Amino acid sequence: MPFTTGIVTNTRDFGTASSNIVVSMKNESLVDTATVVILVFASVDSSSFVPAYAESFTLVPNETEITTYFISGNVAYEVQYDVILPALNNVIISVFGIDEFGNLVQDQRYSPSEFMFIPDLSPLS
Repeated sequence: MPFTTGIVTNTRDFGTASSNIVVSMKNESLVDTATVVILVFASVDSSSFVPAYAESFTLVPNETEITTYFISGNVAYEVQYDVILPALNNVIISVFGIDEFGNLVQDQRYSPSEFMFIPDLSPLS
């Protein structure tokens, strides 16, 4: 099942802008390996979004992966993810924006319960 943060405004007009986003993933299963797809879309004008990052991760049972993506200069972004395998997954994902000093941007944090379900991941072209 794919999920999204929705479009996140990333300007100083609405608080602190993020220069990076941190995506944290943990496979809580003690048995199954999980495959996770992460897509990051970015926009310099809030009207057109382009794929900035597309990555796939394989997480063995009880493994954690933390990845940072550079988004400075973009006025908006969106993070989408899907756990491809196993069908019944135990993968926990969170997304946090951090500023140029490494501080958390409080209004750009997404815990697992805050992601929205989407029918499919957005196409990359």
